[in-house]
Amino acid sequence: MMCDGLFLSTMLDQLIAFDKQLLLQVNGSESLYLDHLVRILTTATTWIPLYLSLFYIVIRNNETALKIFLVLLGAGLCVLVAGALDDTFVKPTVARWRPTHDPEIGLLVDIVDGYRGGKYGFFSAHASNTFSIAIFFCWLVRNKLLSGAMIIWSLTNCYTRLYLGVHYPGDILVGLTWGFIVGTSVYFLIRRLTPGRIKYNPSDANIPVAVMVYTLIYALIKACFV
Repeated sequence: MMCDGLFLSTMLDQLIAFDKQLLLQVNGSESLYLDHLVRILTTATTWIPLYLSLFYIVIRNNETALKIFLVLLGAGLCVLVAGALDDTFVKPTVARWRPTHDPEIGLLVDIVDGYRGGKYGFFSAHASNTFSIAIFFCWLVRNKLLSGAMIIWSLTNCYTRLYLGVHYPGDILVGLTWGFIVGTSVYFLIRRLTPGRIKYNPSDANIPVAVMVYTLIYALIKACFV
């Protein structure tokens, strides 16, 4: 038993060391333009047009106030369970330092615009929040184009956290896993509560995809002038 415990402890130490080295490989760059772009993309307010477009297609494709309420309830549950519980309970309980605060590698992390985040980073609420919403709408709308765009949106947010050095890859991976579980569970809960069929017009999926593209173009241009 002692040998098994020692083996597991050694494996965990190796995984943590690998996690830190991997982060240092993808963290930051020498480009001020990329610094500005990542700061824009990681900010929640940048994506408000996307959230509004998703809200619009929910209203457009649900004929009753109850169905609209249930879908919005589902999205709210995704954010609450995936992110709020993480920030409130998991991070302070696990108490794993963010890379930017880690005494071991903190001085090696490339800090962008003085942004360091809170003390603890396990697991990534950005990853769990965005991926839970992405998976929820993948199940809800059942459109390949929108599904692909939503997953790319979530992974883009995840990359910004690595670039900024505020999360380890392991934080991101666990966040994505939890986000998938939450998004899927919430969808099937809402489907069970919703009267009648949940069906979306395939052409309406183009709206949030277009909004996402325009938002990315806006970010690319704005980063030139920050």
